[in-house]
Amino acid sequence: MSENRILVVDDEQLIRWTLQKSLEKAGYGVLLAETGEEALQKVKEEAPDVVLLDINLPDMDGYKVLEQALKIDPAIIPIMVTALEDVDLVVRAIRLGALDYITKPFDFNKVLLSIEKALEASQLKREVKYLRQEQKGRVGFHNIVAVSPEMQKILQMTDKVAASDAATVLVQGESGTGKELIAQAIHHRSKRENMAFVAVNCAGFAEHLLENELCGHERGAFTDAKQLKRGLLEIADGGSLFLDEIGDMNQAMQAKLLRLIEQKTFRRMGGVKDIKVDVRIITATNKDLRRLMDEGVFREDLFYRINIVALQLPALRERREDILPLAKSFVQKYNEDFHKNVKKISSEVEQFLVSYDWPGNVRELRNVIERAMILGDGDT
Repeated sequence: MSENRILVVDDEQLIRWTLQKSLEKAGYGVLLAETGEEALQKVKEEAPDVVLLDINLPDMDGYKVLEQALKIDPAIIPIMVTALEDVDLVVRAIRLGALDYITKPFDFNKVLLSIEKALEASQLKREVKYLRQEQKGRVGFHNIVAVSPEMQKILQMTDKVAASDAATVLVQGESGTGKELIAQAIHHRSKRENMAFVAVNCAGFAEHLLENELCGHERGAFTDAKQLKRGLLEIADGGSLFLDEIGDMNQAMQAKLLRLIEQKTFRRMGGVKDIKVDVRIITATNKDLRRLMDEGVFREDLFYRINIVALQLPALRERREDILPLAKSFVQKYNEDFHKNVKKISSEVEQFLVSYDWPGNVRELRNVIERAMILGDGDT
């Protein structure tokens, strides 16, 4: 886990020194600033997660520092420090964007609790911001090539599925057929489009690591759990969670997913409190889940909960009308990425592309075009 950094802003050297020693002992990275101007410079250059900000500074009003710091980095979480427990001062600070306040002299246990709460908020704001930036420009069917009748039918079904906002969806198809693109389209064409779309490959995590990734953990849940961690379920709250390769999910996690779907709640690892979330679950697999059920590997009750609506994506060899439009779209993409000027695909190459069966589907086609664009020198 990366080290969280706390910026301490106070004009009293003893307070800065005391907080630095205590916070470093607790495992945090600490930055120090004596003035408001120095604090804003640290926010620009160092991007701390949390700012402990004294209201009374020698060069600037603490509230002005608060406002300017949030303009520089909206994901930063300020905690105001004051010698007086003045309700009006506290209300003003919270209205301007502070999460909490602490009073001098410090109760360090309260300081730590306040920082932990701030780090939760900071992590969530940064991750949601990242996810939204990553999704920018990927709206609806923008990235899906669908000339063939088979794919046109899939897009029509996708629109209907997107309108039924809460229904779980199972997207099936061979590897490389574009299951995640369809999941993204469902999200972006639904009422949840302005919230996060979070994708997780269930095959990419060992048993307990997948639970930690999805559910997060409480401080002290296991040996290295020194700080509370929010899982992807909390980040996806209000949006959509895409669970790819659901057939590889272990049975312990299957039971937790079933509970999430039925009760809309989950618990962090090491936690006893139920956390309620509003998340649309979209799953995908290239495996035969009914066969896995018969073998006792996949839960029957979970299968029927995720299979409310099922979309079966055709293999690329089953929609050959899409091969050349896809290839041309990849040429355009890699012209931009690699600063090339390939104007067309030769007729011989077109014949090969259309006649080949593409066992790796769209992913294989994309990789072939990318490799040819990297190695080729001409304009065809």
